Amino acid sequence: MKRYRFNSESCVHGGWHMAIAYRSVLLYSSLAVSLLCSAGFAQSTKPVAAASSSADTRESLYTALAQDVEALERQGSILKRVVQLATPTVVHIESKKREPGSFQPTIEEAGSGVVIEIDGHNYVLTNRHVISDAALTDIKIRLHDGVSLQAKEVWSDSETDVAVIELKETSFDLVTARLGDSDKLDIGDFVLAVGSPFGLSHSVSYGIISAKGRRDLELGNDEIRLQDFLQTDAAINPGNSGGPLINLRGEVVGINTAIASNSGGNEGVSFAIPISLVMFTAEQLIATGTVEHAYIGVTLDSTFNEDAARKLGLKKARGALVRSVRPKSPSFFANIKVNDVIVGYNGQLVEDDDHLVNLVSLTPVNQTVTLNVVRQRQPVTLTITVGRRSNFE
Repeated sequence: MKRYRFNSESCVHGGWHMAIAYRSVLLYSSLAVSLLCSAGFAQSTKPVAAASSSADTRESLYTALAQDVEALERQGSILKRVVQLATPTVVHIESKKREPGSFQPTIEEAGSGVVIEIDGHNYVLTNRHVISDAALTDIKIRLHDGVSLQAKEVWSDSETDVAVIELKETSFDLVTARLGDSDKLDIGDFVLAVGSPFGLSHSVSYGIISAKGRRDLELGNDEIRLQDFLQTDAAINPGNSGGPLINLRGEVVGINTAIASNSGGNEGVSFAIPISLVMFTAEQLIATGTVEHAYIGVTLDSTFNEDAARKLGLKKARGALVRSVRPKSPSFFANIKVNDVIVGYNGQLVEDDDHLVNLVSLTPVNQTVTLNVVRQRQPVTLTITVGRRSNFE
């Protein structure tokens, strides 16, 4: 299991199993209100003890309680159905890695993954750190019922921490997960995290989307350059890495990857890679074995703040401030200038420099996009054809 630093906290990557944890503040609040009203606390002038001692009153309480429990169970049945859909698609992964200079695998890593289907072939989505530096024969994949699967090929991308395992054909049909649209997620949406924490096979936890677009996280020695994390309070513990984050429609909307913690366990701050970013990466890996990230050729000012924004005629520090333009780069030919503030990219508002980097990286190479720029207090619209980053490195 790897431990990582997130500012003053440690981000933990690792394997995981599934522990069912249902919770709903609104539902329990509704239950509490119903109990209060059924007991007649708002209108009764009799002492509580006297009312409770009455057989009729107690019977009415039991009746009201049964009605409330039925309502609660109907809500809980949604979660049960989601779990039933998710469980057969989630796998437990164990890998053995070799230390430098060693001929035998000495480092064990455990994690989770989710089975998907693309063009008639079955693959497992997981995190790169779960299987990196492991030979195919040192990767063990197990379904929820204990059946083992064999890896045929493995690809990974260090910049996103995404890995794809192609599975060998089986004598039976694998159950595959349905993918959702992570771009449509809202803060407050309910989600379930599925995996194998602490070696406990197939566990489920429940929470909400706490935030979107988390970037600039310090994830230890594994540099995840392209960050656009979903934050959730669904419990993700060591061993959960690579497992799916699932919405209430039973669709995968993210791949769980890290937690922020002082203790090494879950403290309510967990992160998942949006499925849109996962599939952007996975589809390229499957097609070519590599990921081509786009490039425009500017250096951005990470210290861009409110004072600098006001001097440039902006009301707030939103956008990405250009500090330099690389000669003969896409930005050079698009006429981007030093001190331009890029506030829009291909129809999307740019929040900051990291956000622009993500937007560019998720653009297919050689695609032409529109840039909205503030230059000398005036709006300017430019077009740029993004290049291949590897051509400029």
